[in-house]
Amino acid sequence: MEINRPSWDQYFMRMAFLAASRTNCTRRKVGAVIVKDKNVLATGYNGPPSNSAHCDSAGCLRNIMDVPSGERHELCRGLHAEQNAIIQAAVHGVSIKDSVIYVTTHPCVVCAKMLINAHINEVIYADGYPDELSKLMLLDSDLNLRRFELPEEEVRMMIGNFSMAESGED
Repeated sequence: MEINRPSWDQYFMRMAFLAASRTNCTRRKVGAVIVKDKNVLATGYNGPPSNSAHCDSAGCLRNIMDVPSGERHELCRGLHAEQNAIIQAAVHGVSIKDSVIYVTTHPCVVCAKMLINAHINEVIYADGYPDELSKLMLLDSDLNLRRFELPEEEVRMMIGNFSMAESGED
């Protein structure tokens, strides 16, 4: 009997979507997984710093001010998934040089600059993001950029299941 195993890209992108399920952002669920030699080094999701009020309870300044996606990143209580994954690696003393990051959404320009300076080799992302400067900076770097999409019904099922779950855990 043949077992139908996911490809490595499917496996790690599914982990990124699982990480995204932890967010409390009211605008977008984003997850990231940093991998080297098929081993997970760090994960992250978008949200406020540790021990800070959650966005779903504190409110979203970006929503209040009607700030479009891809603009005015400083008007957000949260860190992006890529930033949290990089920080988690640093906190735990894990080098991410020459690694690959799987992200559910194309990095913004702030995250793109961090990924370039962290010497990430490749960014594999699922969804697009309206940030032209980010795209230009990543294309101008030595970093490989590749879009990998999971089937839409799988993503809807994962995000739907996770957003419906109310575990009450932080």
